[in-house]
Amino acid sequence: MQKISVLLFLAWVCFLFYAGIALFTSGFLLTRLELTNHSSCQEPPGPGPLPWRSQGEPGACWMAARFSRVVLVLIDALRFDFAQPQRSHVPGEPSVSLPFLGKLGSLQRILEIQPHHARLYQSKADPPTTTMQRLKALTTGSLPTFIDAGSNFASYAIVEDNLIKQLTSAGRRVVFMGDDTWKDLFPGAFSQAFFFSSFNVRDLHTVDNGIMEHLYPTMDSGEWDVLIAHFLGVDHCGHKHGPHHPEMAKKLSQMDQVIQGIVERLENDTLLVVIGDHGMTKSGDHGGDSELEISAALFLYSPTALFLRAPPEEPEVVPQISLVPTLALLLGLPIPFGNIGEVMAELFSAVEDSQPHSSALAQATALYLNAQQVFRFLHTYSAAAQDLQVEEFHRLNNLFSKASADYLRLLQSPQGAEAALQTVITELQEFLRGVRAMCIESWARFSLVRMAGGAALLAAACFLCLLIAQWATSPGFHLRPLLLIPVAWGLAGVVVCAGLLATTELKLDPVVLGAVAAMGSVLHILWKAWAGWGSKRPLAALLPIPRPVLLLLLIRFAAFFSDSFVVAEARAIRFLLGSLILLLVAQLHWEGKLLPPKLLTIPRFSAPTGPSRHKGTHALGLGVGLLLCIRLAGLFHRCPEETPACHSSPWLSPLASMVGGRAKNLWYGACVGALVALLAAVRLWLRRYGNLKSPEPPVLFVRWGLPLMVLGTAAYWALSSGADEAPPRLRALVTGASVVLPRAVAGLAASGLLLLLWRPVTALAEATMGAPRMRTVLTPFSGPPTSQADLDYVVPQIYRHMQEEIRGRLERTKSQGPLTVAAYQLGSVYSAAMVTALTLLAFPLLLLHAERISLVFLLLFLQSFLLLHLLAAGIPITTSGPFTVPWQAVSAWALMATQTFYSTGHQPVFPTIHWHAAFVGFPEGHGSSTWLPALLVGANTFASHLLFAVGCPLLLLWPFLCESQGSQKRRQPHGNEAEARVGPEEGEEEPLMEMRLRDAPHHFNVALLQLGLKYLFVLGIQILACALAASILRRHLMVWKVFAPKFIFEAMGFIVSSVGLFLGLALVMRVDGAVSSWLQQLVLAQQR
Repeated sequence: MQKISVLLFLAWVCFLFYAGIALFTSGFLLTRLELTNHSSCQEPPGPGPLPWRSQGEPGACWMAARFSRVVLVLIDALRFDFAQPQRSHVPGEPSVSLPFLGKLGSLQRILEIQPHHARLYQSKADPPTTTMQRLKALTTGSLPTFIDAGSNFASYAIVEDNLIKQLTSAGRRVVFMGDDTWKDLFPGAFSQAFFFSSFNVRDLHTVDNGIMEHLYPTMDSGEWDVLIAHFLGVDHCGHKHGPHHPEMAKKLSQMDQVIQGIVERLENDTLLVVIGDHGMTKSGDHGGDSELEISAALFLYSPTALFLRAPPEEPEVVPQISLVPTLALLLGLPIPFGNIGEVMAELFSAVEDSQPHSSALAQATALYLNAQQVFRFLHTYSAAAQDLQVEEFHRLNNLFSKASADYLRLLQSPQGAEAALQTVITELQEFLRGVRAMCIESWARFSLVRMAGGAALLAAACFLCLLIAQWATSPGFHLRPLLLIPVAWGLAGVVVCAGLLATTELKLDPVVLGAVAAMGSVLHILWKAWAGWGSKRPLAALLPIPRPVLLLLLIRFAAFFSDSFVVAEARAIRFLLGSLILLLVAQLHWEGKLLPPKLLTIPRFSAPTGPSRHKGTHALGLGVGLLLCIRLAGLFHRCPEETPACHSSPWLSPLASMVGGRAKNLWYGACVGALVALLAAVRLWLRRYGNLKSPEPPVLFVRWGLPLMVLGTAAYWALSSGADEAPPRLRALVTGASVVLPRAVAGLAASGLLLLLWRPVTALAEATMGAPRMRTVLTPFSGPPTSQADLDYVVPQIYRHMQEEIRGRLERTKSQGPLTVAAYQLGSVYSAAMVTALTLLAFPLLLLHAERISLVFLLLFLQSFLLLHLLAAGIPITTSGPFTVPWQAVSAWALMATQTFYSTGHQPVFPTIHWHAAFVGFPEGHGSSTWLPALLVGANTFASHLLFAVGCPLLLLWPFLCESQGSQKRRQPHGNEAEARVGPEEGEEEPLMEMRLRDAPHHFNVALLQLGLKYLFVLGIQILACALAASILRRHLMVWKVFAPKFIFEAMGFIVSSVGLFLGLALVMRVDGAVSSWLQQLVLAQQR
């Protein structure tokens, strides 16, 4: 079996999983249909003439304009309680002092002094609470869909009808300043614009200061009709420090001064709107649907009276999209075509007319126009999409017909019908609210056929992994036919499907074509398995997984169907991993490898030759150490928002958020100590196996490049943690260093990896100067090796002969004094390359996290080391193969990857994404680029998946590496090196360690294939469970809060893990090929 066949087969299996994920996603996360229709003044929203007071006045369209100008101040992440006053202390109750309370004092003063001119509302945003989706809702009046949250990195122009388009169509001058997201949403729509980069969440002042530089001069110029100012400082402060930091109080006080300056410049025909697009959690994040995230402040003020009544004691709660139809009618504009919001009726009261009937009729008129527009949209949308609930649609249709008839009847006899007017207002509001509820329910639409097809493809891919992993050990197994025939079937399926779509003139969908190719390629193997299974083989052979591991996987599979278990997965993973470690220790005891045989009371568990008490204690110590590491890693945790009683670890926050200087310095020292400890551990390990003495470029890089990476990382942490405290004259230098240092560390890591790929062999054997040439190894062929078979025969012989030759020279020169012999072992050449690659990957990934996560990375390496040794204690070393990695080892490795994901402060929900990672090395942002920040944030989120997937081949290599610690292990005294080397008795052979894998290259390749398939199976079971849970529970209350994000994170984690696994196996094969070339050159040198 060739190595390239193994990689191609694993790539094909990954393609099957990718196709299943894409097909399921296309059916589960569908976006709603966006209509391109637009409202206009020339086209009334409904049949018949426009209603009362809508014609014959200047500026009238559907309704006469009440204001000619609007100032919209959008304070990003202005949570509702940020606008509340500081409550006075009540005797007997504990005092509550929060930094953000009472800082917007101007709002409270206006409400007290001019109660009829202002109103504060609690605005409820619809999830997802990401900025781009909220801007779409605030301008179109529609609801965002879940999948739109993924486009928060890249905003696209809004094609639906919206307020900005209506304003420009009416000739209004719209001036914008602030977040540059508006530039992509509304290209060319503003008469004047001042855009500032919005993505640098660590920058609290650039955007806000830029706005204030242009805000007041623009207002004083009078060359505007609508002025929009989008401030970002509050949002960025939440991301960087959280809402309870003193910096938040400074930001809100600054916003208060801005509002005061605007109020002083307002004219009577101008309306001021201060609004937050969303809120934030206690940690300063947003994107989900918790109460703190969807609760935003909305403040309205005008120098002229707006309301008949004084504000209520408790602010009214209104949907955020209600602002869209309200502003449209107040400005005398048509309501955007796709709006489903309800006008805020009290703003349409006739304040100048003290008659209650006139005010009620004005409110009913506004609601009627709003209802006509929504009714028109519903009919247009249902004809195009046909996905609205039929029964509810008919009920709402009848309700609107009745309310419309009642309203028109009132217009004919307007006097003395106050009670009837209130009934009409209630009916219209019930209709509008019913439409919004129906749309929220209906726009979570699914394609059950695609979802079922995707789940079936995922299940088939999992079964294929299980099947081929079992077939691979059978005699006469050949991989090439299993690869070529399915590919041919898949291509045939694509051709047939494309032909059918072309003949029917349907659109070619790449997702469908990929799914057809995947299903066509896998059908052949499934049919072959079904036909060849027969009745001779027991059913239990279908599941070669040990029963305890199978039970663990079933528990893990079933847990994805419970929202409570998904929310508490961080704790559940630690429990499952600890249970599996106890199982491994117990298994060693049952097999007689933990305690001496005389201590085993059950005869069938005793072994003929038991290990020493020291080895049993060593294995037991490994298990205890693993459990301790799991417990320590659990201290670094982020609590889900569904568990308010839980308190997240304070160690996940960056050092810059700490206030105390002494504590910050102590933590900085601990973080740098973790870096040094990690570097020292890797160097000591390489020195232990002799790989650090090689003059090869990768080893030289480990000696000198890794310390430079540690130094650069420590310097960057020092600058980033104290950047705000730097003197003004040094800030430019600090900013420049913040750019150079992370890029330098990443560049060094990339250089080290390239050197490792170029010269991956870190082993060398040399004799002393003047020593006679080695004898030529006898081979059954003449000349140099001409085939892979010749090379596979001669390589182990060369290795043994080198050991004998060096040992003989040491014996001959023993009486002549010390002899320097440099023998760099080939027995650890594969593991040395893997450990070096993982270390080089870990440092740039660590740089993307907060400083104190370095302690978690140190625990990660220590935990992996202990687990590998514990697993190696239970895996027997066979001389000629076959080699295999047990299922319990693969399962434990996958569980540890998930545990590390949670220990680095992540959760499978969007609000906990570490957006700050996008600015490591790019403090000024990325300009128009979106792939680079997405790559950096993705690397931060899925760092554990990548590291464990790349390191997965260590599960196969480590037992052979530990062979040197068996009965042949020798201690090297500090004296004569020759005496240390000659320690074994006459004729005793050095352990071959990883070179045993080269004795049987076919079994080596089969073992790599099995390992890849087993790891993909364990990961595939998880993504299959998430897909089934999301489809079965698609109408569950928590589907968009728990199950859909979990599926998305598991899908992305599977993709990252599969790519990492492919790279790890490719690196092992690259080392294997380099060893072959190295030894081939040695053979040629001997024959000259």
